[in-house]
Amino acid sequence: MINIVLFGKPGAGKGTQAEFLKEKYNLTHISTGDVFRYNLKNNTELGKLVRGYMDAGDLVPDELTIKMLQEEVEKHPDTKGFLFDGFPRTLDQASALDRFLATKNWEVTATVALEADNEILIQRLLERGKTSGRIDDQDEEKIRNRYQEYNEKTAPLMEYYNKQNKFHPVNGIGSIAEITERLSQVIEKL
Repeated sequence: MINIVLFGKPGAGKGTQAEFLKEKYNLTHISTGDVFRYNLKNNTELGKLVRGYMDAGDLVPDELTIKMLQEEVEKHPDTKGFLFDGFPRTLDQASALDRFLATKNWEVTATVALEADNEILIQRLLERGKTSGRIDDQDEEKIRNRYQEYNEKTAPLMEYYNKQNKFHPVNGIGSIAEITERLSQVIEKL
């Protein structure tokens, strides 16, 4: 079983690369954003709890995010592995993921980070924002704020996984095929 955590700033190409990786390695892709949207849209018990926090303008507590992720993992008992996208985002979430996977005799195999220069990514997002309709991709100040938040939250995670020899930075600039090849080289050495 291969369990990969995929990191990258907004615009780094996580979604694009996740599609290739899940197909190539037959992994179950779990995007935290997709899991949140599913629970909210289907008004599940967890979705109702999430909506309460969101409606109050509060951050969704780690425990609730972790519970949703665990339920999603449980839906795929016969998987060959998971590709976690957007999770974990905090040290508490990383620790909770490790504990949860250990209950199944699994572990995070590797953390792969798509790395790219902020200025290149900002231009990418502004271009994407012209056609995607995503408001968060149309304001450079908001994009920079997202990067600041990413740096603050993921720096400790990178150190956490580096101490376990599970952190692998990958150059996220180039063609989609070039980046996919770089990621594949890392994964095939696991």
